[in-house]
Amino acid sequence: MEYHESADYLQSLQRRRPKLGTDTTARMLSHLGDPDGSFDSVQIAGSNGKGSTARMTESVLRAAGLDVGLFTSPGLNGFREQITVNGGRVPKARVTEFVEQIEPCINQLAAEDDKPTHFEVLTALALYHFDVEDVDVAVLEVGIGGRYDATSAVDPVASAVTSISLEHTDLLGDTIEEIARDKGQVAPSDAPLVTGTAGAALDAIQEITDTITVGSEAADVTATENGMRSAVENRISLTGSNWALESNLKLLGQHQAENAGVAATLARQLIDVDTETISEGLRAATLPGRFEVRSTDPMVVLDGSHNPGAMETLTTLIGRYEYDDLHVVFAAMQDKEYEQMIATLPAVETAFATRPAVDRAASTESLAAAFEGQAAQIQQVESVPEATERAIATAGEDDFVLVAGSLYAVAEARDRWSRLVVPKENLQQASTGETAGVENEPQLHQQMLSVTLRRDQAGVVKQEFEDCGGTCTCSTVGMPEKLVDTTLSGTPRQFQQLTDRLASAGLGLGCLAIQFEEMLSERSFPPPFDGEEAAVMGILNVTPDSFYDGGEYNRRDLAISHAEQMIESGADIVDIGGESTRPGAEPVSIETEIDRVVPVIEAVSSLDTTVSVDTRKAAVADAALDAGADIVNDVSGLSDPEMRFVVADHDASVILMHSLSAPVDPGRTVTYDDVVDDVLRDLTEQILLAEQAGIDREQIIIDPGCGFGKNAAESFELVDRLHEFQALGCPVLVGHSRKSMFAEMSDAEADRLPPTLATTALAAERGADAVRVHDVSENNAVLKTVSATAARPSQLRQQ
Repeated sequence: MEYHESADYLQSLQRRRPKLGTDTTARMLSHLGDPDGSFDSVQIAGSNGKGSTARMTESVLRAAGLDVGLFTSPGLNGFREQITVNGGRVPKARVTEFVEQIEPCINQLAAEDDKPTHFEVLTALALYHFDVEDVDVAVLEVGIGGRYDATSAVDPVASAVTSISLEHTDLLGDTIEEIARDKGQVAPSDAPLVTGTAGAALDAIQEITDTITVGSEAADVTATENGMRSAVENRISLTGSNWALESNLKLLGQHQAENAGVAATLARQLIDVDTETISEGLRAATLPGRFEVRSTDPMVVLDGSHNPGAMETLTTLIGRYEYDDLHVVFAAMQDKEYEQMIATLPAVETAFATRPAVDRAASTESLAAAFEGQAAQIQQVESVPEATERAIATAGEDDFVLVAGSLYAVAEARDRWSRLVVPKENLQQASTGETAGVENEPQLHQQMLSVTLRRDQAGVVKQEFEDCGGTCTCSTVGMPEKLVDTTLSGTPRQFQQLTDRLASAGLGLGCLAIQFEEMLSERSFPPPFDGEEAAVMGILNVTPDSFYDGGEYNRRDLAISHAEQMIESGADIVDIGGESTRPGAEPVSIETEIDRVVPVIEAVSSLDTTVSVDTRKAAVADAALDAGADIVNDVSGLSDPEMRFVVADHDASVILMHSLSAPVDPGRTVTYDDVVDDVLRDLTEQILLAEQAGIDREQIIIDPGCGFGKNAAESFELVDRLHEFQALGCPVLVGHSRKSMFAEMSDAEADRLPPTLATTALAAERGADAVRVHDVSENNAVLKTVSATAARPSQLRQQ
C-alpha cells in the first residue's frame, strides 16, 4: 500500500455516527496489542483552551528531558500534524504501516455495524505511533466531551478540564453542569483532576472527583498575567502551595496564564520537575493560529476563536493594543453561533465576510447579514486568501487586521506567510545567459518551481500558465487534504507573463505573483554574503572539548593569533564558540561560556572581519553582541525563547540552524519523509518566529544542519538539493567541516579534509552563500575555483 492510498482511506472514514462510547476504540487498541499500555497518558478536556494547554504540557515535559507524544485536533492543514513525537509529525511510512494493520479490524467492525469514525481511528494511530517511538508520556487533547471521547479508551495518570461553556448540547447536555460532569469523566483514578473551571461547572465536577483548581484567585494554584513583555509575549506568575514561578508566554491573555497553570500542575503530577524547567517549557510553547501576530505595521493577527466565549476573550486581547481602525476577515461554520460571535467584536471599520473551502462553512451572505450594524463597511469575498489580501491592502500602518471565526479560515490565511516557492533546479545556473530578447527564448534554460496551493488556486495557476505557454502539473497524491502540489516549468518570459496575470487573478494569488518575481530575480544579500563566491566562515573554538580542535585555541592569545591567520587566509567571518555541541558534550554554564568568548570577541572585532558568536544561550549572545559580535550563530534554532529578542534588540543578524537536539543526542533517531521538505518546513517556522520578534528577514541566515539529527545520506541530500533552500529568501550557510557524515569515506584516524573540500565545491555549485569550515585557506581556494569555473561560460559568450 502506498502512502496516498492509506491517507485516502483514513480521510474516507465517517466523521460522526450515532453510537457513543469508547468500546470501538478499545477494540482497535486490543487488535494493535494495547499500545497505550507502554507509556503514561495525560488527557486534557475543555470547551476552550485545551489545545493551548496540551501544547504547554508537552513543552514542559520535553524541557524536562522526556520523549513526548502529542495528539491534538484539528490540524491546520492535515491529520499528520495532529500526531507528533518531540515535535516531529507522524511519518508517512508509519501511517501506511498502521493502516495495513488496522484495516482488517475496521472491516470486522463495519461488518458488525460498528465502523469507527475518522477521529477514533486517528486516536488509535496516535497511540500506535507513540508505542513504536517508545515515548515516555502521551498528551492527548480530548475531541468532544470526555465520557465518550475516543481518547478516554486510555487509563490516564493525570488529566485536566480547562474551561466549560455551552457546546455540543446535542451530545453533552443542555446545561453547564451536565457538560461539566461529562468532561469530568476524564479524571484519573489515582490523582485529582486539574481544572481551570469555576462556579457551577466546578461544583459539578467536584461532585464526582477530587480536584486541584487553577484560577486568578481563590484557587489551589493562582495564575496571573502581569502585562505584556512585548507585542508578542506576556508575563505570567504561577503560585502553588509550595512552589512559585514567573515566565513569559507566546500565548497571550489571562486565560492563557490559567492554561499555563494547568499545564504546570499536570507536569508536577507526572514528574519531579523544578520551576526553572517549567518556566522554560512554558515559554517555548507555540500554537500557530491562536492570537498569532504576523505583522505589526499594520498589526495582523490570526486567531481561530470559533465560539462566543473564545471571541469574548479575543476581544479583550485586541483591547490592549492601540490602533486606528479594525478590519476583520471573518468566516465560521454553519453550526456555530456566529451572530453572537460577531456581536462580541469591538467596533469594526471593514468586515470581509468570507468562506473557507469547507462544505459546512456558513455563506458569505449570512455572515454579511450578521455584520449589519456592527461594521461601517462590509465586503463579501468568497476566498479567504483574497479577503486577507484585501484587508491588508485596506489597512493603514496604524490599523489592526484580524482573521478569526474558524481555524479553517486561519489555515488558509496563514499560507500567505508559510507558503514556499521552491526551485527544483539551481536558479543561479539556470539564469546564466542572455534574457533580454524574445529571439533568445528557445536557448534559455527552462526553470522549474514547485509550490503548494489550495485547490481553487492551483486550478487558476495551471490555466494561466498554460495560456502563457508554460507547463504546469498539479497533484494531490500524498498531499494534506485541500492542498495541491503544483509544479511549473517554463522560461523567464513565461513566468513574467504569469506574474502579470496573477496580480489581478484574485484568490490571494497577487501575493504568489510577488513570490514568483522574488524567486526569479537576481538574489541580493548584505555583506559578507554579497560576493561572487560564497563567504568563508572560519571556526574558532575556545573550548577544551570540541570534536576537532578542542583545547587547541583555549588560550586567549592563541585564539586571537588563529583568528588573524584565518582572516589572512580569506575568512570573511570568524565564528567564535565557547561550548561544544559534539555528541555527548557536557553543558557549560552561562558564566563560563561568557568568560571564554567575550575577551576573544573584543579582540577579534577590532580586526577587519565580521564576527559571529556560536551559542545557544541568549545571555551569552547578549554579552557577545555587546562585546562587538555582528552575528549570532544559534545551532539550536532559537531553543532559548529569549534569543530572538536579544538579536532584535541589538539589530544583529542570526544564523538559524535546523536541529532537533543540540548537543546531538546519539541515541535519538529521527525519521524524515523527505529530509529537504521537512527541514524547509521547520526552518520556515523558525523564520516566522524570528520575524515576529522584530528581526528582518534580510538579517537571517539559514543552515540546514548537516549531521544534526540527520544521517550521512540525509546530510548529503541536503547539500545536493541546497538550491531548494533559496525558497526561504535568506542566505544559505553550510556547516559540514570534518563531520561524521564523512566517516564512510575515511576511517576514524584518516584526515577528513579531502571530503570536506569536495563537499564545499558541491555546496558552492548548488548555491551556498557561505560555508563554515576549520581549514580556511584550503576551502577558500576551492570556492575561488568554483567561482572561476562558473564564470567561464559567460566569458566565452562575450568572446
